[in-house]
Amino acid sequence: MNSIRTRLLLALLAMLAVVALVMGAITYRNVLSETEALFDYQLRQMALSLRDQGEIEPDQASALADEQFDFVVQIWTVDGRSIYASRDHNALPARALLGFADVSVEGQTWRTFSVATPMRVIQVAQPKQIRQRLAAHAALHSVLPLLFLTPLMGLTAWWLVALTLSPLRRVANQLRERGEQLLEPLSAQGLPDEVSPLVSALNSLLQRLGNALHNQRAFVSDAAHELRSPLTALKLQLETFKRAGDESERAQATTALAAGIERAVRIVEQLLVLARSEPGAESVAMERLDLNELVRQALADTAPYALSRGSEFELIADEPTLVNADKAALPWLVRNLADNAVRYSPPGSRVELRVFSDAGVPTLQVDDAGPGIPASEHERVFDRFYRRANDGEEGTGLGLAIVRSIALRHGASVTLGSSARGGLRVTVCFVQPLR
Repeated sequence: MNSIRTRLLLALLAMLAVVALVMGAITYRNVLSETEALFDYQLRQMALSLRDQGEIEPDQASALADEQFDFVVQIWTVDGRSIYASRDHNALPARALLGFADVSVEGQTWRTFSVATPMRVIQVAQPKQIRQRLAAHAALHSVLPLLFLTPLMGLTAWWLVALTLSPLRRVANQLRERGEQLLEPLSAQGLPDEVSPLVSALNSLLQRLGNALHNQRAFVSDAAHELRSPLTALKLQLETFKRAGDESERAQATTALAAGIERAVRIVEQLLVLARSEPGAESVAMERLDLNELVRQALADTAPYALSRGSEFELIADEPTLVNADKAALPWLVRNLADNAVRYSPPGSRVELRVFSDAGVPTLQVDDAGPGIPASEHERVFDRFYRRANDGEEGTGLGLAIVRSIALRHGASVTLGSSARGGLRVTVCFVQPLR
C-alpha cells in the first residue's frame, strides 16, 4: 500500500471509527447513569409526597392501582402491619429498608425507596428490569445520531484528503505534460508549505538538468567544429600522399599525415578526458595517493615531447605529499600543465614543477618561461576551445579547461600568476571539500 491518499484516508477512517465507538460507549454509560438517577429521584419524590398525607383518597388509590403504572406503593404501620398496597402482586417486597435499596423477591429485583414517619412506613418500588429497559432505550436514542454522523464524517474525510493532496496531483500533471526539452521552473504559487520544498527541489533539479543539457549540446557542437578541421586536413594530406610523384614528396606527405593523425588523436583524447571530468560524470572512488609520485608518472609521459623541443623538466619534491585523488584523472591535470608549459616556452627552456605542503595544504606549482597570460584573460583561458591570439603555437584550447574540471572534482582551486622565470605560474591547491 504505497498510496499516501489511501494511507491517510484509512488512518482518518480508523480514527473516526475509534472516536465514534469511544464517544458512543461513554454517552451510553452516561445516559444509563443519568436515567437511573432520574428514576431514583422519581421514587424519592413519590415516597415523600405520601409521607405527610393522612389518608389516601379512593380516587388516588384507584389511580395508583392502574396495571400500567410501573410503581408499587406499600404502607405499613410502625409495628409492621400492612395497611395499603397500590395493587396486588405476588412478588412485592415484604419489608422496607429505609432509603434506597435493591430488594430481590422470587428472582425479581426491585429498586425501592422507603421513608418512615411517626405513624407509618411508606415504600415506593419499581422493577429493575423495567428501569433498565427504559434507560437502555434512552441511551440508544442518544447514541443513534453518532451512527448516522459517522458515514458522513467518513465522506468528509475522503473529500478533505483529496482536497489536501490536490497540489501534489497538480504538480505531477505539470511534469507529465512537459516534453524533454521543456525545463522551465514549476509554479510554486498557492502551494502548501509541505509541498513547496518538493517543488523547489524539482526546480533546482530542472535547472541543473537544463544547464547539463546546454553544456552537453555546446560540448558536442564545439567538438564537432574542432574535429572538422583536423579531419579535413587529414583528408587533404591523404590526397597529397596519393598524388606524390617520388619518394621525397611521399616522405613529406607521410610526415604531414602522421602529424595530422597525432593532432586528431590528441584532440579526441582531450575531449574524452574533458567529458569524463565534466560535472555530472560518473563519480570514481578517491584513493590516498602521493602527489609527488603522480607528478613523476605524468612527466614521464610528457618527456618525449619536451625532448623533441630540447626542453627539460625540473621537479622539486622533497617529502611525500598525500592527496585524495582519482588515480586515472589527476595525472591528466599534471600532463596538460606540463605540456602547455613546454609548448608555450621557447625551445631548450626549463619547466619547473614544485610539490609542497603550504600550511597543511597540498600544492602543485608549475613555472614556465613562455609569454604568460595577461590578468584580463585569466578566467577566459579556462573556457573550452579558447585560444589566445598570436600564441605562435597550434593547440586545441582544451588544456586549461581540463585542468580546471579535474581540479574541481578533486576539491582543488587553480590560480594563474606571473613566474619568476618570466612566464606563467599555475598553482593548484587542494583546499576545497571533495566533490
